[in-house]
Amino acid sequence: MSEAGKGHLAMLVFAVLVSGSFSLGGMAAPFIDPAVLNAVRFVIAAAVLWGWALATGRVTRAAVAAPWRYFVLAGLFVIYFVTMFEGLKTAPPVSMAAVFTLNPALTAVFGYIIVRQVTTPRMALAILVGGVGALWVIFDADWQALLRFEVGRGEAIYFWGCVAHAMYTPMLRLLSRGEPGVVFNAGILSAGALILCVWAARDLWAMDWQSVPAIVWWTILYVAFAATGITFVILRFATLRLPAAKVMAYTYIVPSTVILWELALGQGVPGLAILPGVALTALSLLLLVKDEEKARAPVS
Repeated sequence: MSEAGKGHLAMLVFAVLVSGSFSLGGMAAPFIDPAVLNAVRFVIAAAVLWGWALATGRVTRAAVAAPWRYFVLAGLFVIYFVTMFEGLKTAPPVSMAAVFTLNPALTAVFGYIIVRQVTTPRMALAILVGGVGALWVIFDADWQALLRFEVGRGEAIYFWGCVAHAMYTPMLRLLSRGEPGVVFNAGILSAGALILCVWAARDLWAMDWQSVPAIVWWTILYVAFAATGITFVILRFATLRLPAAKVMAYTYIVPSTVILWELALGQGVPGLAILPGVALTALSLLLLVKDEEKARAPVS
């Protein structure tokens, strides 16, 4: 298999792992406060990444300089994840995944505002097609609801989290000083853990951990290891082998892979009426898979 092929395979795995957060999160959301869940998740993920960074000798004095940067980025990260799990209390996972596909459009806007990144015509077309597909799913194929802009409470909450996530990507580029990726992400997760532990201190203390359903623990472990640790490794692997536009394209198949998760977990399938919207988000992937420029030489 070519290096580019390995990159595509890695991003398919990435989409599947990210999708699991929506399905498992939807099952766990009724039983635990979102801030509490993410506080525990951030502590575990930060410990894993710091252990990795120390074991590989990547922690330097420069890497821990200006810690305020980690808190700025962690604040955006915290908003995203807390609103995600809060939204999953009332919104179905597939609809939430559709909101997630709006991230490339939001990122393009903030990327231009913050670091003057310009979106290419092919990316703009893919974003437009994916956005239409996302709206189809979010409004449950009801264009009258779209015209009245009847957005569900969960989707509306999560949308603002996606705005924070869209700001996160260009802000990361702006604030990065060339630190090793594992250290930079460990710093962000550590700052996020501190923010959430302070924010949710009362709920963390009052939580009856012995009576927490097993699905909550499975979700915490999944989002800490699979949806944080493993996806970090996958993204680094893929970005060394694929152009950025191709990496971003895999956002658009998340609604499709969420449907597969829902089926596997016995949560049922969404109505057939939303499937054209899911198909449009998948089409966005195809629009971005084709090279607009020659891919970079693979980095070993």
